[in-house]
Amino acid sequence: MAKSKKKNYIKVIDEQFIVPYDKGGGIIKFEAWEYKNKVVKYNMVYINKNLFSNDNGRVMGYDNSHNFHHKHYFGEISELDDFISYQELVQRFKNDIKEFVTW
Repeated sequence: MAKSKKKNYIKVIDEQFIVPYDKGGGIIKFEAWEYKNKVVKYNMVYINKNLFSNDNGRVMGYDNSHNFHHKHYFGEISELDDFISYQELVQRFKNDIKEFVTW
């Protein structure tokens, strides 16, 4: 049986921010991995078990696991037909979390 070649992804972003209770509460996480200087895997998520207890508390987020770009929103998953770039998606995520977090 042939071994599959594992890509040498490099984790370039691993950030976590605690949202104060008076600003909405919860945790915001960003993770990204690069291969040949290009983001090939990512995850950005807003977790707040006080708002949503299913899906490990993931209220909303974006990732490209399962080999497609998609959004999680209160347990529902929808494919992103309009994906442009990782950087654009980070901006979209930051705008989306304004629904739950006040700065």
